[in-house]
Amino acid sequence: MRERYENAMKSFNDIIPTRQQMIGKASAELDPYDPMRELAKILHPDKVYMVIDEITEETKDTKTFKFVPDKESGTEKLPYFRAGQYISIKAEVNGSKITRPYSLSSSPHDALKRGFYTITIRKKEGGFFTQYIWENWKVGTKVESSSPLGFFYYHPVRDAKNVIGLAGGSGITPMRSFARDIIEKDLDINFTLFYGIEREDEIIFKEELDSFEKQSNGKVKVVYVCNHPCEGWDGCTGYLSAELIKEQVDVEDRTFIICGPKGMYDYLDGELAKLNIPRRRIRKEAPEEANDITKYPDYPQDLKDEVFNIVVHIGTSNVTIPAKVTDTILVSLEKAGIASPSECRSGECGFCRSKLIAGDVYIKKDVDGRRIADKMYGYIHPCSTYPTENLEIEIPLIQRD
Repeated sequence: MRERYENAMKSFNDIIPTRQQMIGKASAELDPYDPMRELAKILHPDKVYMVIDEITEETKDTKTFKFVPDKESGTEKLPYFRAGQYISIKAEVNGSKITRPYSLSSSPHDALKRGFYTITIRKKEGGFFTQYIWENWKVGTKVESSSPLGFFYYHPVRDAKNVIGLAGGSGITPMRSFARDIIEKDLDINFTLFYGIEREDEIIFKEELDSFEKQSNGKVKVVYVCNHPCEGWDGCTGYLSAELIKEQVDVEDRTFIICGPKGMYDYLDGELAKLNIPRRRIRKEAPEEANDITKYPDYPQDLKDEVFNIVVHIGTSNVTIPAKVTDTILVSLEKAGIASPSECRSGECGFCRSKLIAGDVYIKKDVDGRRIADKMYGYIHPCSTYPTENLEIEIPLIQRD
């Protein structure tokens, strides 16, 4: 296999000079109007500029932010998206240029016909960015993001007509978008949503979720599962177990879509295995960044207090930065004021793909989204990679303070 990849890379490298010659001979002037280029700008702009139009408090620690186009900054319309996708918010906080992905909780119809997005955020205790949002985001605040991204969406060729959603906590956000998409487009999909919460007062979108069955003519059903119910709770209790799921719905020929905290993913891997669900029928939203990488069994515990240096090549220049072993390389770059390209922050999308020139790293297997060729040729995704010694890397040309 390695020989095949090496031959492919050689063939690719051989044609680069020819391509560069052809580009050099081409006219520098663009066609004044190219409809496909104009359409691409609308559907996939490099940046989306928005302004906060409304803020809704969903629970004591969860808010929904409604965005409309920031026409003053150049965004006339918000790009269309598929239910389940996310946007990556760009911000500068205390000198660090950061990105954070958030699932769109609004429906595609909201963007296309009503001209707005919503994202719903739960405040993390001690969270770096959510604390900033709670203190700084107000109606009228300007916000920059990516275009909609991600692969957590329904596809009729790949997915079954009957879908089971498993959501935990704020993982309800893409599920709400999906359910509303079914209702608004009258899609030929049957959707049973299991929503796991710790306590009843943590249910996000409670009134809307309660109305889904009626609005959808039975296509959407919501099953609440509360781990610590209060007196009078009449829903399911405990966790989203295999036994509970099987009691509520037929699991044969179903697609499962899952969104929630990392611990829930690990637990559901075992539960769905009990139901003999094939892997092709399980779709997961990209997991969030690990809160404490040292808790993973294969992490090198003897290094957890170390700080290494990373030589970062950026175009024709380079800089050396410190890097804690418990921070991803991306976090270390951001702390140093380097706005490295990134979107998903979970090893999936590949926007932060960089060349590892020297040194060794730790990458969790379940978030290693690299292609086989990238593994062979020393490329990494800094958002899911941790240093285990001094490193030298090359990242795409980016802005730096």
